[in-house]
Amino acid sequence: MGDAPPTTGLHHVTNICTDMDETVAFYEDVLGWHTVKRTQNYDDPGTPHYYFSPTPEGEPGTNVTYFEYPDSRGNPGPGASHHFAFGVEDEETLREWQSHLREQDVNVSEVKDRTYFKSIYFSDPDGLVFELATGGPGFTRDEEEPGSEEIDPFERGYGN
Repeated sequence: MGDAPPTTGLHHVTNICTDMDETVAFYEDVLGWHTVKRTQNYDDPGTPHYYFSPTPEGEPGTNVTYFEYPDSRGNPGPGASHHFAFGVEDEETLREWQSHLREQDVNVSEVKDRTYFKSIYFSDPDGLVFELATGGPGFTRDEEEPGSEEIDPFERGYGN
């Protein structure tokens, strides 16, 4: 570890959408989140910037924000996010989410065993991939000190 100043963790993630109304409907109606701020992009005045959170107050570390750029389309690759994950308490809650999303006509994956947690995947209206992941069993499942060795999941037969 270097001597960098400390951080408090992830504050928020900002994404781009093509239709803010669709994005609001997805977060509020499908995910049950709150729209906690409606403002503009400080670096691009006039561009809508909305904040969504699973809590009514939108505390730092709970927010996902969006800029609206109609008719834009991103390209996957370096400099772009592959997906981002929200945590759930346990596998039972994960399966409840899977059922809920299917009831909302969202295409959602089967439960995946990722060795350190279990997860499901789905996408927002613009195709951004979301993951819901359990808290356990955790990174100490196969090493006492997380990150102390390189783990080859296929060599170890983890699969999935």
